[in-house]
Amino acid sequence: MRHFLTLKDFSKEEILEIISLAQKIKQEAKAKEFKPYLNGKVLGMIFEKSSTRTRVSFEVGIHQLGGTGLFLSTDDIQLGRGEPLKDTARVLSRMVDLVMIRTFGQERLEEFARYSTIPIISGLSDRYHPMQLLADYMTIYERGYDKNLVVAYVGDGNNISHSWLMLASKLGFELRISTPKGYEPDSEVLNDAFEFAKISGAKISILDNPKDAIKGATVVTTDTWVSMGQESEKAKRLEEFKGFEVDKEMMSYAQKGAMFLHCLPAYRGFEVSDEVFEEHSEEIFDEAENRLHAQKAVMVWLDRQR
Repeated sequence: MRHFLTLKDFSKEEILEIISLAQKIKQEAKAKEFKPYLNGKVLGMIFEKSSTRTRVSFEVGIHQLGGTGLFLSTDDIQLGRGEPLKDTARVLSRMVDLVMIRTFGQERLEEFARYSTIPIISGLSDRYHPMQLLADYMTIYERGYDKNLVVAYVGDGNNISHSWLMLASKLGFELRISTPKGYEPDSEVLNDAFEFAKISGAKISILDNPKDAIKGATVVTTDTWVSMGQESEKAKRLEEFKGFEVDKEMMSYAQKGAMFLHCLPAYRGFEVSDEVFEEHSEEIFDEAENRLHAQKAVMVWLDRQR
């Protein structure tokens, strides 16, 4: 049995296998041929952090696969009143078939998985957001940008940047990350990425100047500068991230015709200009839709490993 907690746990072949399955399931959905891959199965969805895309895509996804989704906010279950994670994990293991958790610390996901006898899926943690990166790469692949791929990530060294590090180091493409000083990716995640890159041939750079990162890139991406739980730091962050907005001038350093991606929600005028966002809106909303198809593929893939 396998869990989906971070791309660190997956080989290049497994990641591409899931992407291929996602494309197959997407094609079936577009043709209105919804196959009951998970007929009668139940997905428990624990939300310790609220969400738009994660909730809708998982709930719609399990329904389209022939199963049922249960929304479990911490206000509604005993976990929110102090029940130990390991007890909730053991209870749900006897009642549902898969569990998705959107939470704070990565260690909470890992503890839940240790005591679970069913597959556990990360809907996001403060350390990683692996499901988002499957959707990102699926979008890149569909639009033919996977050949000679050079990704520039500009912004906060957060869970999205960490997941880009895992994806690049596993698949072997070039990744340049540019953050303000003091906001670099976690050193442990970086060390893991550099080790994986020795095997895959990935080229990974951490840069101060965003223009250096974007120069010649085929894909440019960013994320909010103020993630959930960081609202008290907003004023400080907005000041320290000046010069890191992906605007028209910044995009001009990328390769002509470069793709722009954003995991959403996007805050125009901060990490991305409205002009750049709207110019690349089709790519961005393809990316958002692909959360649905990538997540369906992960659920089906995990069920097959049991």
